[in-house]
Amino acid sequence: MKKIKRERWSKEFSKWFDEVLEKAELYDYGRYPIKGMGIWRPYGFKLRKLVLELIRREHDTTGHEEVLLPLLIPEHYLRKESEHIRGFEAQVYWVTHGGVEELDVKLALRPTSETIITPMVAYWYQSYKQLPRKFYQIGSIFRYETKATRPMIRLREVTTFKEAHTFHDSFEDAERQVKEAIGIYRRIFDALGIPYVISQRPEWDKFAGALYTIAFDTIMPDGKVLQIGTVHHLGQNFTKAFEARIQQEDGTIDYMWSTSYGISDRIIATLISVHGDDRGLVLLPKIAPIQVVIIPIPSKDEEKTKKIIDYARKVRKVLEDNGIRVYVDEREEVTPGYKYYDWEMRGVPVRIEVGERELSEEKVTLVRRDLLIRTTVNFNELVEKVRELFNEIEKYLKSRAREFFNSKLRFTKTLEEAIDIINTQGGIVEVPWCGNLDCGLEIEARTGLRVLGRPIKDEEKYIKERISGHKCPVCGKPAKTILRLAKTY
Repeated sequence: MKKIKRERWSKEFSKWFDEVLEKAELYDYGRYPIKGMGIWRPYGFKLRKLVLELIRREHDTTGHEEVLLPLLIPEHYLRKESEHIRGFEAQVYWVTHGGVEELDVKLALRPTSETIITPMVAYWYQSYKQLPRKFYQIGSIFRYETKATRPMIRLREVTTFKEAHTFHDSFEDAERQVKEAIGIYRRIFDALGIPYVISQRPEWDKFAGALYTIAFDTIMPDGKVLQIGTVHHLGQNFTKAFEARIQQEDGTIDYMWSTSYGISDRIIATLISVHGDDRGLVLLPKIAPIQVVIIPIPSKDEEKTKKIIDYARKVRKVLEDNGIRVYVDEREEVTPGYKYYDWEMRGVPVRIEVGERELSEEKVTLVRRDLLIRTTVNFNELVEKVRELFNEIEKYLKSRAREFFNSKLRFTKTLEEAIDIINTQGGIVEVPWCGNLDCGLEIEARTGLRVLGRPIKDEEKYIKERISGHKCPVCGKPAKTILRLAKTY
Protein backbone atom coordinates (compact mmCIF):
# COMPACT_ATOMS: atom_id res chain seq x y z
CA MET A 1 0.00 0.00 0.00
CA LYS A 2 1.27 3.46 -0.92
CA LYS A 3 2.51 5.46 2.06
CA ILE A 4 2.87 9.23 2.35
CA LYS A 5 5.90 10.56 4.21
CA ARG A 6 5.52 11.33 7.92
CA GLU A 7 9.11 12.31 8.69
CA ARG A 8 8.65 16.02 9.48
CA TRP A 9 5.37 15.08 11.17
CA SER A 10 7.29 13.13 13.82
CA LYS A 11 10.82 14.59 13.84
CA GLU A 12 9.79 18.25 13.65
CA PHE A 13 6.34 17.91 15.18
CA SER A 14 6.21 21.25 16.98
CA LYS A 15 7.13 23.18 13.83
CA TRP A 16 4.85 20.99 11.70
CA PHE A 17 1.90 21.58 14.03
CA ASP A 18 2.34 25.37 14.01
CA GLU A 19 2.62 25.40 10.21
CA VAL A 20 -0.54 23.36 9.78
CA LEU A 21 -2.52 25.66 12.06
CA GLU A 22 -1.38 28.66 10.05
CA LYS A 23 -1.37 27.36 6.47
CA ALA A 24 -4.63 25.43 6.80
CA GLU A 25 -6.12 28.58 8.38
CA LEU A 26 -7.36 26.74 11.45
CA TYR A 27 -6.24 28.80 14.41
CA ASP A 28 -4.23 32.01 14.80
CA TYR A 29 -1.93 31.77 17.76
CA GLY A 30 0.92 34.05 18.79
CA ARG A 31 -0.18 37.22 17.04
CA TYR A 32 -2.84 38.05 19.60
CA PRO A 33 -1.08 40.10 22.32
CA ILE A 34 -2.05 37.89 25.29
CA LYS A 35 0.00 34.77 25.87
CA GLY A 36 -1.91 31.50 25.85
CA MET A 37 -4.91 32.72 23.85
CA GLY A 38 -5.76 32.07 20.21
CA ILE A 39 -8.44 32.80 17.62
CA TRP A 40 -10.40 30.14 15.77
CA ARG A 41 -10.44 31.01 12.06
CA PRO A 42 -13.48 30.08 9.92
CA TYR A 43 -12.11 26.76 8.60
CA GLY A 44 -10.92 25.71 12.05
CA PHE A 45 -14.18 26.83 13.61
CA LYS A 46 -16.13 24.60 11.20
CA LEU A 47 -13.92 21.65 12.15
CA ARG A 48 -14.47 22.45 15.82
CA LYS A 49 -18.23 22.72 15.27
CA LEU A 50 -18.42 19.26 13.66
CA VAL A 51 -16.43 17.69 16.51
CA LEU A 52 -18.67 19.41 19.06
CA GLU A 53 -21.75 18.07 17.29
CA LEU A 54 -20.41 14.57 17.88
CA ILE A 55 -19.67 15.37 21.55
CA ARG A 56 -23.13 16.91 22.04
CA ARG A 57 -24.83 13.92 20.44
CA GLU A 58 -23.11 11.50 22.81
CA HIS A 59 -24.17 13.54 25.84
CA ASP A 60 -27.69 14.32 24.65
CA THR A 61 -28.46 10.67 23.88
CA THR A 62 -27.32 9.58 27.35
CA GLY A 63 -29.66 11.89 29.24
CA HIS A 64 -27.37 14.87 29.76
CA GLU A 65 -28.90 18.34 29.61
CA GLU A 66 -26.94 21.27 28.22
CA VAL A 67 -26.69 24.40 30.39
CA LEU A 68 -24.79 27.67 30.39
CA LEU A 69 -23.09 28.74 33.61
CA PRO A 70 -21.67 32.15 34.63
CA LEU A 71 -18.08 32.99 33.80
CA LEU A 72 -17.42 34.66 37.16
CA ILE A 73 -17.21 32.90 40.54
CA PRO A 74 -17.23 34.84 43.84
CA GLU A 75 -14.12 34.19 45.90
CA HIS A 76 -16.00 32.67 48.84
CA TYR A 77 -17.61 30.08 46.54
CA LEU A 78 -14.25 29.05 45.12
CA ARG A 79 -12.80 28.67 48.61
CA LYS A 80 -15.67 26.52 49.94
CA GLU A 81 -13.99 23.23 49.05
CA SER A 82 -10.52 23.53 50.62
CA GLU A 83 -8.68 20.89 48.56
CA HIS A 84 -10.15 22.33 45.35
CA ILE A 85 -8.91 25.86 45.94
CA ARG A 86 -5.46 24.62 46.96
CA GLY A 87 -5.25 22.81 43.65
CA PHE A 88 -6.28 25.79 41.54
CA GLU A 89 -5.24 28.90 43.51
CA ALA A 90 -2.01 29.47 41.57
CA GLN A 91 -3.91 29.30 38.27
CA VAL A 92 -6.85 31.58 38.99
CA TYR A 93 -7.40 34.88 37.20
CA TRP A 94 -9.03 37.42 39.53
CA VAL A 95 -11.33 40.30 38.63
CA THR A 96 -10.87 43.01 41.26
CA HIS A 97 -12.36 46.14 39.67
CA GLY A 98 -15.57 47.13 37.95
CA GLY A 99 -14.64 50.20 35.93
CA VAL A 100 -12.62 52.35 38.32
CA GLU A 101 -14.23 50.98 41.48
CA GLU A 102 -12.66 48.21 43.53
CA LEU A 103 -15.07 45.31 44.01
CA ASP A 104 -16.22 44.32 47.50
CA VAL A 105 -15.84 40.66 46.55
CA LYS A 106 -13.05 39.35 44.32
CA LEU A 107 -14.37 37.40 41.34
CA ALA A 108 -12.56 34.50 39.70
CA LEU A 109 -12.71 33.70 36.01
CA ARG A 110 -13.88 30.10 36.22
CA PRO A 111 -11.10 27.52 36.07
CA THR A 112 -13.82 24.83 36.21
CA SER A 113 -17.43 24.89 37.39
CA GLU A 114 -17.95 22.55 40.34
CA THR A 115 -18.27 25.54 42.65
CA ILE A 116 -20.87 27.16 40.37
CA ILE A 117 -23.22 24.25 39.68
CA THR A 118 -23.19 22.57 43.13
CA PRO A 119 -24.73 25.44 45.17
CA MET A 120 -27.40 25.89 42.50
CA VAL A 121 -28.30 22.20 42.54
CA ALA A 122 -28.73 22.55 46.31
CA TYR A 123 -31.58 24.99 45.58
CA TRP A 124 -33.13 22.99 42.74
CA TYR A 125 -33.40 19.47 44.20
CA GLN A 126 -34.29 18.18 47.67
CA SER A 127 -35.36 14.56 47.08
CA TYR A 128 -33.78 11.34 45.83
CA LYS A 129 -36.75 11.14 43.45
CA GLN A 130 -35.34 14.10 41.52
CA LEU A 131 -31.99 12.40 40.94
CA PRO A 132 -29.86 11.58 39.07
CA ARG A 133 -29.36 14.82 37.16
CA LYS A 134 -26.75 15.17 34.44
CA PHE A 135 -25.66 18.55 33.07
CA TYR A 136 -22.99 19.68 30.64
CA GLN A 137 -21.81 22.90 29.07
CA ILE A 138 -19.32 23.90 26.37
CA GLY A 139 -17.55 27.21 26.80
CA SER A 140 -14.40 28.95 28.02
CA ILE A 141 -12.41 28.43 31.18
CA PHE A 142 -9.35 30.38 32.27
CA ARG A 143 -6.21 29.14 33.97
CA TYR A 144 -3.03 31.12 34.53
CA GLU A 145 -0.77 28.52 32.93
CA THR A 146 2.82 29.16 34.01
CA LYS A 147 4.45 26.49 31.84
CA ALA A 148 5.29 27.16 28.20
CA THR A 149 1.96 27.63 26.44
CA ARG A 150 1.13 25.76 23.23
CA PRO A 151 -1.76 26.39 20.82
CA MET A 152 -4.74 24.16 21.65
CA ILE A 153 -2.54 22.07 23.97
CA ARG A 154 -1.60 24.32 26.89
CA LEU A 155 -3.69 27.48 26.99
CA ARG A 156 -4.68 30.24 29.38
CA GLU A 157 -8.11 30.51 27.81
CA VAL A 158 -9.49 27.09 26.94
CA THR A 159 -12.28 28.01 24.53
CA THR A 160 -13.57 24.50 23.88
CA PHE A 161 -14.12 23.16 27.37
CA LYS A 162 -16.85 20.54 27.62
CA GLU A 163 -17.53 19.90 31.29
CA ALA A 164 -20.22 17.59 32.62
CA HIS A 165 -21.53 17.68 36.20
CA THR A 166 -23.80 14.97 37.59
CA PHE A 167 -25.60 14.48 40.93
CA HIS A 168 -26.75 11.24 42.56
CA ASP A 169 -28.37 9.80 45.67
CA SER A 170 -25.63 7.25 46.43
CA PHE A 171 -21.96 6.46 46.01
CA GLU A 172 -22.90 3.46 43.86
CA ASP A 173 -24.95 5.52 41.43
CA ALA A 174 -22.13 8.04 41.09
CA GLU A 175 -19.80 5.09 40.48
CA ARG A 176 -22.15 3.89 37.74
CA GLN A 177 -22.00 7.38 36.24
CA VAL A 178 -18.21 7.28 36.14
CA LYS A 179 -18.46 4.10 34.06
CA GLU A 180 -21.02 5.72 31.77
CA ALA A 181 -18.73 8.72 31.29
CA ILE A 182 -15.83 6.43 30.39
CA GLY A 183 -18.08 4.77 27.82
CA ILE A 184 -19.08 8.15 26.35
CA TYR A 185 -15.44 9.17 25.98
CA ARG A 186 -14.50 5.83 24.48
CA ARG A 187 -17.13 6.31 21.78
CA ILE A 188 -16.06 9.88 21.07
CA PHE A 189 -12.37 9.07 20.71
CA ASP A 190 -13.06 5.86 18.80
CA ALA A 191 -15.27 7.76 16.35
CA LEU A 192 -12.42 10.23 15.76
CA GLY A 193 -9.81 7.50 15.40
CA ILE A 194 -7.82 8.75 18.40
CA PRO A 195 -6.04 5.87 20.20
CA TYR A 196 -5.71 6.04 23.99
CA VAL A 197 -5.04 4.30 27.27
CA ILE A 198 -7.34 4.75 30.25
CA SER A 199 -5.62 5.08 33.64
CA GLN A 200 -6.60 5.86 37.18
CA ARG A 201 -4.41 8.79 38.13
CA PRO A 202 -2.18 8.29 41.20
CA GLU A 203 -3.42 9.69 44.49
CA TRP A 204 -0.93 12.57 44.35
CA ASP A 205 -2.06 13.62 40.86
CA LYS A 206 -5.85 13.43 40.97
CA PHE A 207 -8.24 16.33 40.36
CA ALA A 208 -8.36 18.70 43.34
CA GLY A 209 -11.40 17.69 45.39
CA ALA A 210 -11.97 14.26 43.82
CA LEU A 211 -12.04 10.82 45.44
CA TYR A 212 -10.25 9.59 42.32
CA THR A 213 -9.60 10.60 38.70
CA ILE A 214 -9.71 8.51 35.53
CA ALA A 215 -7.78 9.91 32.55
CA PHE A 216 -7.53 9.22 28.82
CA ASP A 217 -4.04 9.71 27.37
CA THR A 218 -2.79 9.53 23.81
CA ILE A 219 0.67 9.60 22.23
CA MET A 220 1.57 12.52 19.98
CA PRO A 221 3.87 12.27 16.92
CA ASP A 222 6.92 13.44 18.91
CA GLY A 223 6.44 10.65 21.44
CA LYS A 224 5.15 12.88 24.23
CA VAL A 225 1.87 11.98 25.90
CA LEU A 226 -1.16 14.24 26.04
CA GLN A 227 -4.08 13.97 28.45
CA ILE A 228 -7.24 14.28 26.33
CA GLY A 229 -10.07 13.59 28.78
CA THR A 230 -10.70 13.13 32.49
CA VAL A 231 -13.49 11.68 34.64
CA HIS A 232 -13.72 12.45 38.37
CA HIS A 233 -15.67 10.78 41.17
CA LEU A 234 -16.15 13.71 43.54
CA GLY A 235 -17.85 11.80 46.33
CA GLN A 236 -19.59 14.26 48.68
CA ASN A 237 -16.70 16.71 48.88
CA PHE A 238 -18.42 19.53 47.00
CA THR A 239 -21.97 18.79 48.10
CA LYS A 240 -20.92 18.93 51.76
CA ALA A 241 -19.15 22.24 51.18
CA PHE A 242 -22.31 23.73 49.68
CA GLU A 243 -24.90 21.95 51.83
CA ALA A 244 -26.41 20.16 48.82
CA ARG A 245 -28.62 17.69 50.73
CA ILE A 246 -31.57 15.50 49.78
CA GLN A 247 -34.14 13.37 51.56
CA GLN A 248 -33.39 9.71 50.92
CA GLU A 249 -36.00 6.97 50.33
CA ASP A 250 -35.90 5.96 54.02
CA GLY A 251 -36.61 9.52 55.13
CA THR A 252 -33.07 10.37 56.25
CA ILE A 253 -31.23 13.48 55.05
CA ASP A 254 -27.89 13.02 53.29
CA TYR A 255 -25.58 14.90 50.97
CA MET A 256 -25.73 14.24 47.24
CA TRP A 257 -22.89 12.45 45.47
CA SER A 258 -21.37 14.01 42.36
CA THR A 259 -19.09 13.44 39.38
CA SER A 260 -17.55 15.67 36.75
CA TYR A 261 -15.74 15.03 33.47
CA GLY A 262 -14.12 17.19 30.83
CA ILE A 263 -12.74 17.43 27.30
CA SER A 264 -10.94 20.51 25.95
CA ASP A 265 -9.39 22.04 22.81
CA ARG A 266 -6.87 19.21 23.06
CA ILE A 267 -9.32 16.93 21.27
CA ILE A 268 -8.91 19.10 18.13
CA ALA A 269 -5.13 19.27 18.59
CA THR A 270 -5.01 15.48 18.83
CA LEU A 271 -7.28 15.00 15.84
CA ILE A 272 -4.98 17.23 13.76
CA SER A 273 -1.87 15.46 15.02
CA VAL A 274 -2.55 11.74 15.00
CA HIS A 275 -3.84 11.64 11.42
CA GLY A 276 -1.52 14.19 9.79
CA ASP A 277 1.42 13.67 7.43
CA ASP A 278 4.19 15.76 5.89
CA ARG A 279 1.72 17.39 3.49
CA GLY A 280 -0.45 18.71 6.35
CA LEU A 281 -3.89 17.85 7.66
CA VAL A 282 -5.62 14.57 6.91
CA LEU A 283 -9.22 14.70 8.08
CA LEU A 284 -11.74 11.97 8.69
CA PRO A 285 -14.63 12.55 6.26
CA LYS A 286 -17.23 12.72 9.05
CA ILE A 287 -15.68 15.84 10.60
CA ALA A 288 -14.11 17.47 7.51
CA PRO A 289 -15.57 20.97 6.90
CA ILE A 290 -15.24 20.22 3.19
CA GLN A 291 -15.47 16.54 2.34
CA VAL A 292 -14.85 16.90 -1.41
CA VAL A 293 -13.10 19.69 -3.30
CA ILE A 294 -13.54 19.93 -7.06
CA ILE A 295 -10.68 21.35 -9.15
CA PRO A 296 -11.57 22.37 -12.72
CA ILE A 297 -8.54 21.97 -15.03
CA PRO A 298 -8.77 24.86 -17.53
CA SER A 299 -8.31 24.37 -21.26
CA LYS A 300 -6.40 26.62 -23.63
CA ASP A 301 -9.76 27.05 -25.33
CA GLU A 302 -11.85 29.58 -23.38
CA GLU A 303 -15.16 28.02 -24.43
CA LYS A 304 -14.05 24.57 -23.30
CA THR A 305 -12.94 26.05 -19.99
CA LYS A 306 -16.46 27.41 -19.44
CA LYS A 307 -17.91 23.96 -20.19
CA ILE A 308 -15.43 22.36 -17.75
CA ILE A 309 -16.51 24.77 -14.99
CA ASP A 310 -20.18 24.05 -15.77
CA TYR A 311 -19.39 20.34 -15.55
CA ALA A 312 -17.63 20.89 -12.19
CA ARG A 313 -20.73 22.66 -10.91
CA LYS A 314 -22.87 19.78 -12.13
CA VAL A 315 -20.66 17.40 -10.14
CA ARG A 316 -21.04 19.64 -7.08
CA LYS A 317 -24.82 19.66 -7.43
CA VAL A 318 -25.17 15.88 -7.43
CA LEU A 319 -22.89 15.57 -4.39
CA GLU A 320 -24.70 18.31 -2.49
CA ASP A 321 -28.04 16.68 -3.26
CA ASN A 322 -26.71 13.56 -1.56
CA GLY A 323 -25.68 15.35 1.63
CA ILE A 324 -21.95 15.65 0.92
CA ARG A 325 -20.09 18.84 1.89
CA VAL A 326 -18.43 19.98 -1.34
CA TYR A 327 -16.65 23.03 -2.75
CA VAL A 328 -15.64 24.01 -6.30
CA ASP A 329 -12.34 25.92 -6.42
CA GLU A 330 -12.83 28.34 -9.29
CA ARG A 331 -9.91 30.63 -8.46
CA GLU A 332 -8.30 31.93 -11.65
CA GLU A 333 -5.23 33.56 -10.10
CA VAL A 334 -3.57 30.27 -9.08
CA THR A 335 -2.69 27.08 -10.95
CA PRO A 336 -4.35 23.68 -10.45
CA GLY A 337 -1.08 22.46 -8.91
CA TYR A 338 -1.22 25.19 -6.28
CA LYS A 339 -4.80 24.24 -5.53
CA TYR A 340 -3.79 20.60 -5.03
CA TYR A 341 -1.17 21.66 -2.48
CA ASP A 342 -3.56 24.05 -0.76
CA TRP A 343 -6.37 21.53 -0.28
CA GLU A 344 -3.99 18.75 0.70
CA MET A 345 -2.70 21.04 3.48
CA ARG A 346 -6.33 21.54 4.60
CA GLY A 347 -6.90 17.79 4.76
CA VAL A 348 -9.93 17.56 2.44
CA PRO A 349 -10.59 13.80 2.20
CA VAL A 350 -11.34 13.58 -1.54
CA ARG A 351 -10.26 15.75 -4.46
CA ILE A 352 -12.10 15.61 -7.78
CA GLU A 353 -10.33 16.74 -10.92
CA VAL A 354 -12.29 17.59 -14.05
CA GLY A 355 -10.65 18.61 -17.31
CA GLU A 356 -11.12 18.14 -21.05
CA ARG A 357 -10.85 14.35 -20.88
CA GLU A 358 -13.32 14.00 -18.01
CA LEU A 359 -15.71 16.37 -19.77
CA SER A 360 -15.63 14.47 -23.06
CA GLU A 361 -15.94 11.03 -21.42
CA GLU A 362 -18.46 12.10 -18.71
CA LYS A 363 -16.11 10.88 -16.01
CA VAL A 364 -14.31 12.33 -12.98
CA THR A 365 -10.89 11.68 -11.48
CA LEU A 366 -10.90 11.05 -7.72
CA VAL A 367 -7.84 11.47 -5.49
CA ARG A 368 -8.01 10.30 -1.87
CA ARG A 369 -6.05 12.54 0.52
CA ASP A 370 -4.66 9.86 2.82
CA LEU A 371 -2.82 7.83 0.16
CA LEU A 372 -3.00 10.18 -2.87
CA ILE A 373 -4.28 7.30 -5.00
CA ARG A 374 -6.08 8.35 -8.19
CA THR A 375 -9.08 6.61 -9.74
CA THR A 376 -11.37 7.53 -12.63
CA VAL A 377 -15.08 6.74 -12.46
CA ASN A 378 -18.14 7.36 -14.58
CA PHE A 379 -20.32 10.31 -13.60
CA ASN A 380 -23.25 8.03 -12.75
CA GLU A 381 -21.04 6.10 -10.28
CA LEU A 382 -19.79 9.25 -8.55
CA VAL A 383 -21.83 9.31 -5.32
CA GLU A 384 -21.41 5.61 -4.65
CA LYS A 385 -17.64 5.77 -5.21
CA VAL A 386 -17.17 8.87 -3.05
CA ARG A 387 -19.01 7.24 -0.16
CA GLU A 388 -16.95 4.11 -0.65
CA LEU A 389 -13.78 6.21 -0.46
CA PHE A 390 -15.00 7.89 2.72
CA ASN A 391 -15.34 4.48 4.38
CA GLU A 392 -11.92 3.35 3.15
CA ILE A 393 -10.23 6.56 4.31
CA GLU A 394 -11.77 6.35 7.79
CA LYS A 395 -10.79 2.70 8.15
CA TYR A 396 -7.22 3.38 7.00
CA LEU A 397 -6.68 6.45 9.18
CA LYS A 398 -7.93 4.69 12.29
CA SER A 399 -5.75 1.68 11.55
CA ARG A 400 -2.65 3.82 10.92
CA ALA A 401 -3.16 5.81 14.12
CA ARG A 402 -3.61 2.64 16.18
CA GLU A 403 -0.51 1.06 14.60
CA PHE A 404 1.61 4.09 15.55
CA PHE A 405 0.18 4.16 19.08
CA ASN A 406 0.79 0.46 19.67
CA SER A 407 4.39 0.82 18.49
CA LYS A 408 4.93 3.37 21.27
CA LEU A 409 3.30 1.40 24.11
CA ARG A 410 5.91 -0.81 25.81
CA PHE A 411 6.35 -2.94 28.92
CA THR A 412 9.58 -3.40 30.86
CA LYS A 413 10.43 -4.78 34.29
CA THR A 414 13.27 -2.34 35.06
CA LEU A 415 13.24 1.40 35.63
CA GLU A 416 16.56 1.81 33.79
CA GLU A 417 15.09 0.34 30.62
CA ALA A 418 11.94 2.44 31.05
CA ILE A 419 14.04 5.62 31.15
CA ASP A 420 16.03 4.53 28.09
CA ILE A 421 12.91 3.71 26.05
CA ILE A 422 11.24 7.02 26.87
CA ASN A 423 14.39 9.05 26.18
CA THR A 424 15.13 7.37 22.85
CA GLN A 425 11.71 6.42 21.51
CA GLY A 426 9.10 8.27 23.53
CA GLY A 427 5.64 6.87 24.14
CA ILE A 428 4.28 5.12 27.23
CA VAL A 429 6.17 2.53 29.24
CA GLU A 430 4.41 0.19 31.66
CA VAL A 431 6.29 -1.22 34.64
CA PRO A 432 5.19 -3.74 37.29
CA TRP A 433 4.06 -2.18 40.57
CA CYS A 434 3.15 -3.54 44.00
CA GLY A 435 0.43 -0.90 44.38
CA ASN A 436 2.06 0.79 47.37
CA LEU A 437 1.86 4.59 47.23
CA ASP A 438 5.42 5.10 48.49
CA CYS A 439 6.79 2.84 45.76
CA GLY A 440 4.82 4.74 43.16
CA LEU A 441 6.29 8.05 44.33
CA GLU A 442 9.75 6.50 44.35
CA ILE A 443 9.31 5.29 40.76
CA GLU A 444 8.40 8.82 39.70
CA ALA A 445 11.34 10.29 41.60
CA ARG A 446 13.91 7.80 40.25
CA THR A 447 12.83 8.05 36.64
CA GLY A 448 11.99 11.75 36.46
CA LEU A 449 9.00 10.74 34.32
CA ARG A 450 5.33 11.50 34.79
CA VAL A 451 3.31 8.71 36.36
CA LEU A 452 0.09 8.45 34.36
CA GLY A 453 -1.39 5.95 36.79
CA ARG A 454 -2.55 2.35 36.64
CA PRO A 455 -5.00 0.63 34.28
CA ILE A 456 -8.65 0.73 35.35
CA LYS A 457 -10.36 -2.30 36.83
CA ASP A 458 -12.00 -3.16 33.50
CA GLU A 459 -8.54 -4.18 32.23
CA GLU A 460 -7.97 -6.91 34.84
CA LYS A 461 -7.11 -9.56 32.24
CA TYR A 462 -4.63 -7.22 30.54
CA ILE A 463 -2.98 -6.44 33.90
CA LYS A 464 -2.61 -10.12 34.85
CA GLU A 465 -0.97 -10.94 31.52
CA ARG A 466 1.52 -8.09 31.91
CA ILE A 467 2.56 -8.61 35.54
CA SER A 468 2.72 -12.41 35.61
CA GLY A 469 5.94 -13.41 37.40
CA HIS A 470 7.18 -9.82 37.79
CA LYS A 471 8.09 -7.85 40.89
CA CYS A 472 7.92 -4.20 41.87
CA PRO A 473 11.23 -2.56 40.82
CA VAL A 474 11.37 -0.60 44.09
CA CYS A 475 10.50 -3.00 46.93
CA GLY A 476 10.83 -6.35 45.13
CA LYS A 477 7.40 -7.57 46.20
CA PRO A 478 5.13 -9.35 43.68
CA ALA A 479 3.46 -6.91 41.30
CA LYS A 480 -0.27 -6.37 41.74
CA THR A 481 -0.79 -3.97 38.87
CA ILE A 482 0.99 -1.77 36.30
CA LEU A 483 2.24 1.80 36.53
CA ARG A 484 2.37 3.81 33.30
CA LEU A 485 5.22 6.29 32.74
CA ALA A 486 5.75 8.95 30.06
CA LYS A 487 6.99 12.40 29.19
CA THR A 488 3.95 14.62 28.97
CA TYR A 489 2.87 18.04 27.77
